[in-house]
Amino acid sequence: MKYAKITGWGKAIPPASISNDELSNIVDTNDEWISTRTGIKSRRVSHVSTAELATYASKQALACAGLKGTDIDLVLLATCTPSTMVANTASLVQKNIGAIGAAACDTNAACSGFLYALQNATAQIQAGMIKRAVVVAAERMTWYVNWAKRDSAVLFGDGAGAVILEASDEPCGLLGTKTGCDSEDRGILHISNYGTDLSRYEPAGPSDLAFEGREIFKRAVTGMSVACDDVLAQANLSLSDIDVLVPHQANLRIIQAIQKKLDIADDKVMVNIDKYGNTSAATIAIALCEAVEQGLIKPHANIMSAAFGAGLTWAASYIKWGERVTPVAQCEETLPACEQTGMELIASAVKACQQ
Repeated sequence: MKYAKITGWGKAIPPASISNDELSNIVDTNDEWISTRTGIKSRRVSHVSTAELATYASKQALACAGLKGTDIDLVLLATCTPSTMVANTASLVQKNIGAIGAAACDTNAACSGFLYALQNATAQIQAGMIKRAVVVAAERMTWYVNWAKRDSAVLFGDGAGAVILEASDEPCGLLGTKTGCDSEDRGILHISNYGTDLSRYEPAGPSDLAFEGREIFKRAVTGMSVACDDVLAQANLSLSDIDVLVPHQANLRIIQAIQKKLDIADDKVMVNIDKYGNTSAATIAIALCEAVEQGLIKPHANIMSAAFGAGLTWAASYIKWGERVTPVAQCEETLPACEQTGMELIASAVKACQQ
């Protein structure tokens, strides 16, 4: 049997940020209100496109694995904020990293997108269809934000993360997974004024992001917990076997609730929501990279990950890490310099939302 070993990892973090105190100049809020309810202290705002974020994260991951773009058979991009719908954004990432002839596809499962994409690429490697894949999650969630709505304006940020999967005889990579969707309640988290259901001749205005926080909290905790239990049973693991929890970074309270249900100690949980906010599909990809960088993920670690997103999609995954936790090489490229602050980047959007 073939396995899909993670051999490279990389991230793209936009340099411009917006603090909670800065947000208080836009909506009726303050640092204490945001911090106590979400755990978020700051979020990043991208000055480049989703495709550029995905490209940079992918190049980082390729260098980490010691590979070139021409070695890749598949570029799978998880995003709900694509740069373009037609052609798909993954095709531009494929072009940018030089993955000549590789298959390229976007997948949208919102915040669960990275785990959905990881499952898809792993299955193709296990089936012998491909040998190497880039699985990248990239989002510009601030593009959707209605800066006049406090409940959602404080939550979201931009960023990208990527991993390289390679066919291997070593039993590692994604070894257990459960994905699903609770579509009966999809209305509690959605953007209603976007897509081809709208009249193409009428202006849509600022994004109307519906977000019922209390209902989402309940369903997220339940959905991710049940999925994690299913994955543990698949892998014949107990809770004590889990070395690291890398959850979706949507809300610190949700993370803590999942942690409590799984009975996992604080020093085994990767949390970075305070720095980046909710970057949707990118949260787990970025958190996975940082867990390796910070030494939380060690050789042969047992990793549990879970996510919940619009749809209402949910996913849980058991990942077995390999031996290597250091990059083969470093990517010399960087994101383009940003000449504006986070507040300057969103100024025109804020003005439009407040009219």
